[in-house]
Order: sequence, then C-alpha cells, then structure tokens
Amino acid sequence: QVQVQESGGGSVQAGQSLRLSCAISGLTFENHAMGWFRQTPGKEREGVSCITWNAGFTYYSDSVKGRFTISRDNAKNTLYLEMISLKPEDTATYYCAADMTRSSCTGVGYVHWGQGTQVTVSS
Repeated sequence: QVQVQESGGGSVQAGQSLRLSCAISGLTFENHAMGWFRQTPGKEREGVSCITWNAGFTYYSDSVKGRFTISRDNAKNTLYLEMISLKPEDTATYYCAADMTRSSCTGVGYVHWGQGTQVTVSS
C-alpha cells in the first residue's frame, strides 16, 4: 500500500521561509516523477512545482518561480519544497503527489496523493 505523508507546514510571517517534506513508502520512489500542489477553499487545485525522477527537469508555476525550490532524495524516498520569501497568497494546503511515470511531471498522471499540510502566511 502506497503511503504519502507531507510535513513541515506551519504559520509564518510574510517574508519568512518553510521547508516541506514528503515521505513516500510502498512504491519504488525513483520510478516516479513527483509534484507539489496547493489548494485553498473555493479554488481549484494549483500545480506549484514538479520534478522528474532524476531531477533532470523541474517546473515551477509563475507564482512561485524564484522563491520555491523542489528537490528529491531518492535514497530517502523523500521529496522537498523549500519556500522562501513567503507571501500571504501562498497560504494553502500543500499536497505531494506521485506521477505514474518517471520522466514527465507536468501532465495529469498523478495517482498517489498525500493528505496535505497547511501553510499559513500572515502579513
């Protein structure tokens, strides 16, 4: 059974930083591209960032480009999202997900999702 567990969320002031982690078990981590998504109540889920199996390709949405950094440690089965210069508009529940492929992360192939971790940024 695949388990996806996000951690590292919290409440911070604007301009501060957070590092999200996503630990996965029950699958061969390096066989999957990975992504971070976020959602606020009443809004559609937004793709924030993604990374292919060997970090050969990464993607960032325009809203986070230059402030967020995605990375992965295949030896530890863990995905990370380093977030700096946080803004109130970054407030959301952040989700980690595993794609069914390893080399494409910007499609709709995400099949394993975590429960999310809340990030709240106050001004």
